[in-house]
Amino acid sequence: MHDQRLDRLAKVVVHYSVGVRKDDLVIITGTTVTEPGLAAVYREVLAAGGHPWVRIQSERCKEIHLKHASRAQLLHTSPFDKFPVTRAQVYIALWGEENTRNLSNADPAKQALASQARKPILKAIMTREAKRVGDPDRIRWVGTQYPTNAAAQDAEMSLTEYADFVFAGGKLDEKDPVGAWKRLGVAQQRLADFLGKGREMHIRTPQGTDIRLGIRGRSWENCCGHANFPDGEVFTGPIEDATEGVVKFSFPAVTSGREVLDVRLVFKAGRVVEASAGKNEDFLFKMLDQDKGARTLGELALGTNYAIRRYTRNTLFDEKIGGTCHLALGAAYPKTGGKNESALHWDMVCDLRRGGTVAVDGKVISRNGKFLNAQWPR
Repeated sequence: MHDQRLDRLAKVVVHYSVGVRKDDLVIITGTTVTEPGLAAVYREVLAAGGHPWVRIQSERCKEIHLKHASRAQLLHTSPFDKFPVTRAQVYIALWGEENTRNLSNADPAKQALASQARKPILKAIMTREAKRVGDPDRIRWVGTQYPTNAAAQDAEMSLTEYADFVFAGGKLDEKDPVGAWKRLGVAQQRLADFLGKGREMHIRTPQGTDIRLGIRGRSWENCCGHANFPDGEVFTGPIEDATEGVVKFSFPAVTSGREVLDVRLVFKAGRVVEASAGKNEDFLFKMLDQDKGARTLGELALGTNYAIRRYTRNTLFDEKIGGTCHLALGAAYPKTGGKNESALHWDMVCDLRRGGTVAVDGKVISRNGKFLNAQWPR
């Protein structure tokens, strides 16, 4: 039975998030399990006058590739993957797997090589996204979650409960979802404007995080539903050589089908000099050592979506939880002023709701996950 909320999601994503226009070339990508969502987006792109092109990715083939490809094949960047992201005006991704642990037993070294193959594609998207609004070479992109049984199991919910969670996180249960995102955008912009004047951010938690990050001269992006959906964060690219201290992440760090528990990183002069994990530590080291930029932060962000309250083992939602912060190892978004380049972009989340504080230039702006300024997100 078709869930009509998929149609509502498609309308918001196509018309608000990326604003598909007549004659736009639109890439729509997802796995086989996301096909109902792909169809809803495809229909809406046609209604907007765009030219949709669907690419369905195979989880099984991805597993086979990691197990049987040679080193040269793992490092190969397919021109068929790169060409569309250099030419399309819009890129829409629906995320969802039949089995989120499909790659849990893959060789971490091979995963690192495959990550390197994707580096030119990631760089192309980030470079084109950073171009000014109105530039014909600028790409608009958005990624969103399709509710699957696998994701529901990770979140310890039924599929019905998880679908409700997904659509509520996107404010699709509100009468005017677009209006709700615009209101959040106003509050986030006030916060971003304040942070843009800062020199240093200091984050501390009773659980072991005590880290200082240089932010002077970097711009803060207001994420209100135009890239990730659901959204709800402000982020920047911290100064590459100005991160000092330790961070102990509250939630498992999930990427490439791997769950890494109890990640602890120590930074000196902007680079990770010490790392540990309670599970999949070898995978963590392989990701950190895959290229020169992987041990440097590319992103610093504060989660502002207070409609998302619980951890689900899905970074799209977990990094947006109101009252959290997240740091991403690897590639920076050029539009923030960040310069770090890497094939890696791995978001890890730290919960601030249990005694955490965020200070900017010595002034506390958030305590226990809540901003002290009433005009900022709440």
